[in-house]
Amino acid sequence: MVPPGIYTPIVTPFTETGELDDTALALNVRRYLASPLTGLVVLGSNGEAAQLDDDEADRTIAQVRALVPRGRPLFAGTGRESTRATIAATERAAACGVDAVMIRTPSFYKSQMTSDIFVRHFREVADASPVPVILYNVTVFTGVNLAADAVAALSEHPNIVGLKESGTDLVQLADTLSRMRDGFVVLAGSASTLHAALSAGAHGAVLALAGLVPDLCVSLFAAVRAGRHHDALLLQRRLAPLARAIGPTFGVPGLKAALDLLGFRGGAPRAPLRPAPAAAVEAIRAELAALGALETSDAAR
Repeated sequence: MVPPGIYTPIVTPFTETGELDDTALALNVRRYLASPLTGLVVLGSNGEAAQLDDDEADRTIAQVRALVPRGRPLFAGTGRESTRATIAATERAAACGVDAVMIRTPSFYKSQMTSDIFVRHFREVADASPVPVILYNVTVFTGVNLAADAVAALSEHPNIVGLKESGTDLVQLADTLSRMRDGFVVLAGSASTLHAALSAGAHGAVLALAGLVPDLCVSLFAAVRAGRHHDALLLQRRLAPLARAIGPTFGVPGLKAALDLLGFRGGAPRAPLRPAPAAAVEAIRAELAALGALETSDAAR
């Protein structure tokens, strides 16, 4: 249902006036389709999903679906704060033809977000969803955690087929993996612990890093699958500085700056986020150069 492998969450480019940039989005998607990535995620956290109006979100999903051929997995983020709004966004994404939806945990009323609440929320969404549901745990942004007991209970639902776990708690990841039903797919979301997560049994990953150096990320995945853990560990160490730069250090602005350096269309994030400062851009340029990514990018243009 969710093929194992490496996916990337695509960014949402904006014009200089802050509107959706359809041309830039299409350029990025076409370039990713020529890469070895398993599939794409539209409107993930790195796609600034929280910054978009519903009509913008729907338009973005429809445009990407029109570009991505059937047979190449396409997931869309449809999480909202209410169950009702999440179901509505999920139904609209399904109507656009996505293969599955990736739904973050609600988080505004943090003290009320218990495992029982999460289980009820996701079950109601999955009951109503015309397409398979992938749970999305991204505590770094939401401030809440989808614990292993809740994931285990939800994995029994026939329309809940996987989890993207963006945390770096390998104990929780191992606990989660040990409780899952057969066929339930767990995807890592942290590039900094990719090798460890795959070695623990994760079936793949959804990584912003894979949008910059897809070949290296896919090579690391393939090395683990083949049991070549020394090779995978060496790749992990090479990738770690860039992973930090576009993740916890500079975030979405850094990711978009890195894409610009590689000839993609990143551009500025939507306010209140601000573009990465010049010093950040130069630091990211140095990490890309160290991986040989700038030369590869120049050859591809």
